[in-house]
Amino acid sequence: MNPDAARLWPHARWLLAALLASLAMLGPFSIDTYLPAFSGIGASLDATPVQMQQTLSAYLLGFAVMNLFHGALSDSLGRRPVVLAGMAVFTVASVGCALSQSIGHLIFFRALQGMSAGAGMVVSRAIIRDMFPPDEAQRVMAQVTIYFGVAPAIAPIIGGYLFVHLDWHAIFWFLAAIGLALLVAMWRALPETLHATQRQPFGLMELLRGYRELVGSARFLALVLASGVPFNGMFLYVLSAPVFLGELLGLGPTQYYRFFLCTIGGIMAGAWLSGRLAGRVKPKYQIRLGFVIMLATSLTSLAANLWLPLSAWWALPLIGFFSFGWALMVPVVTLLVLDQVPTRRGMASSLQACIASAANAVVAGVVAPLVMHSALGLSIASLSMMMVGLVAWLWVKPKLPAAAVL
Repeated sequence: MNPDAARLWPHARWLLAALLASLAMLGPFSIDTYLPAFSGIGASLDATPVQMQQTLSAYLLGFAVMNLFHGALSDSLGRRPVVLAGMAVFTVASVGCALSQSIGHLIFFRALQGMSAGAGMVVSRAIIRDMFPPDEAQRVMAQVTIYFGVAPAIAPIIGGYLFVHLDWHAIFWFLAAIGLALLVAMWRALPETLHATQRQPFGLMELLRGYRELVGSARFLALVLASGVPFNGMFLYVLSAPVFLGELLGLGPTQYYRFFLCTIGGIMAGAWLSGRLAGRVKPKYQIRLGFVIMLATSLTSLAANLWLPLSAWWALPLIGFFSFGWALMVPVVTLLVLDQVPTRRGMASSLQACIASAANAVVAGVVAPLVMHSALGLSIASLSMMMVGLVAWLWVKPKLPAAAVL
């Protein structure tokens, strides 16, 4: 923690949380805003559904690859320069998407968007730990998760409105405006939170050595899997939304908001409760509760898909309960990840985001196309990804220092 934290940010805690959340939410916002225009973009650019799926995979892969560098750069150059550079590149990439005349151009600029959007998510986590002690950091992380949850809820609504009343180009002009607004806001308000004594040397060999140590830590990797992979149990439904909601559940485009209200409502409620429990409930109990909720919800969904007629009335609330369980435990596990290497929290956040984003890309490009046409297949895949996180947590919990989870 930066010893000058109180001087760097003398304002209300929620203001800093809102500032950091605006950075963290840029990534998912950039995904969900253009989903309602998938078919329209494909028709305009004469692109196949597979090619359109590549615009999503390219974004997620770019996000994953560049995340390896955002945190390490912020450990060396400072948090503020990396954030500002990321917002500048994101703005330019969004303009490129808006001006794209072919599917190849769109895929390229979507990849560039992903490479830059990750700066906000990665560095914002490190900033939280720079500025707050553990219990307070959990509360702020929970607040960020609440704000973060708003993005996927409103993004498809905004994207659909822009697509219907203007055209798909307007969606990316809108994202460019957001990028520019964030660039100006961060330039004026975001302090440099990395203390001078905590700056690390930056070099290729130093970077590789640091990542080799992290990748060689089974405890670190297990915590990353426990926090990131279960998210895909919910994210899978987001990626499959056009088919799952339209073809399987029979909902019209104007009814998609029900799905996003359930998922984002679950995330916001879980994050709110996580913040309320910080310092009152032992971290291991909070994590256990989150996994119990996700496991119970996943098994209920599987049973319902086997024995009940498919209906939005039970399918959508179950996804919301799953999201609630994930949001309840993820702020705690994320802080455990960062505290594995207190002197290189930026690098730890980078690798965590990279692994999670790579998993997201695999789900988007491989898993979702395989199972999106079957509600039972979606349920089984969601349960499987939750089980990866649960097994990882059960394995790593006894290996953590007692002070970290008690």
